[in-house]
Amino acid sequence: MSAHEDTHAHDAHDDHGHHHKETFVTKYIFSQDHKMIAKQYLVTGTIMGVIGVLMSMMFRMQIAWPEEPNVLFEALLGKWAPEGVMDADIYLALVTIHGTIMVFFVLTAGLSGTFSNLLIPLQIGARDMASGFLNMISYWLFFLSSIIMVTSLFVEAGPAAAGWTIYPPLSALPMAQGGSGMGMTLWLVSMAIFIASSLMGSLNYVVTVINLRTKGMSMTRLPLTIWAFFITAVIGIISFPVLLSAALLLIMDRSFGTSFFLSDIFIQGEVLHYQGGSPVLFEHLFWFLGHPEVYIVILPAMGLVSEIMASNSRKPIFGYRAMIASILAIAFLSTIVWGHHMFVSGMNPFLGSVFTFTTLLIAIPSAVKAFNWITTLWKGNLQMNPAMLFSIGFVSTFITGGLTGIILGDSALDINVHDTYFVVAHFHLVMGISALYGMFAGIYHWYPKMFGRMLNKNLGYIHFWITAVCAYGVFFPMHFIGMAGLPRRYYTNTNFPLFDDLANVNVIITIFALIGGVVQIVYLYNFFSSIFYGKKATQNPWKSTTLEWTTPVEHMHGNWPGDIPHVYRWAYDYSKPGHDVDFVPQNIPLKEGEEELQH
Repeated sequence: MSAHEDTHAHDAHDDHGHHHKETFVTKYIFSQDHKMIAKQYLVTGTIMGVIGVLMSMMFRMQIAWPEEPNVLFEALLGKWAPEGVMDADIYLALVTIHGTIMVFFVLTAGLSGTFSNLLIPLQIGARDMASGFLNMISYWLFFLSSIIMVTSLFVEAGPAAAGWTIYPPLSALPMAQGGSGMGMTLWLVSMAIFIASSLMGSLNYVVTVINLRTKGMSMTRLPLTIWAFFITAVIGIISFPVLLSAALLLIMDRSFGTSFFLSDIFIQGEVLHYQGGSPVLFEHLFWFLGHPEVYIVILPAMGLVSEIMASNSRKPIFGYRAMIASILAIAFLSTIVWGHHMFVSGMNPFLGSVFTFTTLLIAIPSAVKAFNWITTLWKGNLQMNPAMLFSIGFVSTFITGGLTGIILGDSALDINVHDTYFVVAHFHLVMGISALYGMFAGIYHWYPKMFGRMLNKNLGYIHFWITAVCAYGVFFPMHFIGMAGLPRRYYTNTNFPLFDDLANVNVIITIFALIGGVVQIVYLYNFFSSIFYGKKATQNPWKSTTLEWTTPVEHMHGNWPGDIPHVYRWAYDYSKPGHDVDFVPQNIPLKEGEEELQH
């Protein structure tokens, strides 16, 4: 531990020894302060989220009222919506870019980038990340990849349109359709840069957690947030390079005449020269990242929710060690379940049964977490602020969305509902909405730490209740139209009389989607206006025990003036007998005869 102290002492000297004046550029643009970089990730992720949600509202309107002229389409899509009627190609492009933006740019970078950066140094007792420079580079690569992805929307032939999973041959043949040309190339370049950014960030998080913990901060005293960010970073380091290799091989197929993913292709009766490749190989490479990606998205949200629930229940988190064990089990199992996305790809039935087994197995650690959250709430002194409501909403959507995963994880049952709206409903609830709820919970809870001001609680309540009702209003009916066989990614179903009865359900889903999308304006107004006009925050507004609430409200590079606090207890000493207050911060030494709790 002496090495840690030396490091921190040296850092402290550096920070307080040089009083260099920061300019606007060094403070807000090329900042190496983890707190500022966290805000940059959050604002960039929010802007990308607005673009992604606008797209979803547009294609929902197309599905609800197909072939009806729409002034909005004409204004926003131009030549892709002649006389206000959406073109079929642009529909698939909107679905593709919406999925890409939400999964990677909002839920991966926006969630993990924001809260890993903000909380890792603060909660482990470090002056900053292991490498502030690498941290800055990782943000700017993320920003660059976001710009390229948005730029691809304005390519003349259209943006990438092979679905967010970009399966060959649509993505591998530039001449396949409009969106397979320059738009697809920009998608691949953007994702390659994004992966570089994610890897840099992940390596930084892992090194920081292992090396820079303050004195007394053993691994079993870490808050569950840090465990979640740490394991998320490890999963990212293992699986993101596989997607990078798939993207590079796809670029070679597109531009250099190789055929890794192409074989026996006919276009208008003409035989192309590709031989020997396999599009299924791409599926394996994509989903080897694609399924761990689900947990890269959901684990940080799980960590945030665990922290917020303990703090707002005024109770220790139930089963701390079981929660850590379940995070580790999820990390391991997430890398051996990818084949359940490919049950209809002609996979050997025996292999299918192996993937079914591992997929159903991963439900066990997920269930452990759900039971532990519910037990933490049980008989707690619940503080129902917006952060707590979003956390409880997270548990609700995670359980309801997770239950349908049992059906999709079974190879025999999956065949019936594969590529229908049932799948859309499942993964939006378990991953999309749940992760967004975790993100909102984290923003409402740590906003005072980020900006030194409080969000408006009443606007938070409006935001939560309308969002919660609309989320179920959108995704619950999708399960039923999916079981009725309605396929996803079709821009209209009017050619199939079989689905005429489902048209009204699609209209209801779209109305909920539009209301849910519009109510996010309340959140955006609350977020940006509170930065300037919100009530000034106190140092520890939620009376929490973790180290970030021991830092001053006014930000400073180095986090703590003077010495870094030492840690004497675990992160969840709430309502502990023998103490006058219902929370004991980690930096308060144990009383004589007091035992340290370790649930």
